[in-house]
Amino acid sequence: MVAAAGHELVDIVDEHDVVVAVVDRRRMRAERLRHRAVFIMVTSPDGRLLVHRRSDTKDLWPGWWDMAVGGVVGAGESYHDAARRELAEEIGVDHPDVIIEPVGGGAYTDAEVSLIGRCYAVMWDGPLHFADGEVAEARWVTGAEFEQLRREHPFLPDSLALFGHLIEQFWTSSIPLTTGE
Repeated sequence: MVAAAGHELVDIVDEHDVVVAVVDRRRMRAERLRHRAVFIMVTSPDGRLLVHRRSDTKDLWPGWWDMAVGGVVGAGESYHDAARRELAEEIGVDHPDVIIEPVGGGAYTDAEVSLIGRCYAVMWDGPLHFADGEVAEARWVTGAEFEQLRREHPFLPDSLALFGHLIEQFWTSSIPLTTGE
């Protein structure tokens, strides 16, 4: 599935999430083709959210902040498998006991991207490792710190759109987003 950066194969889907073609990632980006993506909100047991600034070498929104780890689902890969892979690649969370809880999803389209995304939540209090170079920096933030960062820096619009209702629930409720232990 992976040959070199930009040559990964990606399923192109219609508005019903049915695969209509398989192309490489460069073509998908160049033609803004609808594809699958995963978004994982990582929270701590003490109620903080992991946010990160993307590497300046990312092919989309380089250097912007994000409230979710995740990325493009590879050709033939399930959403759940992609979420597990992205957690391991981006932040080094690769533990069999980690519960990846589905929490929603939807379509997102703007001038830069067109995708169908699935959203997940993970509660994690272990170490983080940023080995693949996709994360420039990361922070655990409270609700007030998150809002301050949003005022000061650009955040990925797709994550904000797909997680908008959940982030409000997370900050205003004592109920965790995940049902796992």
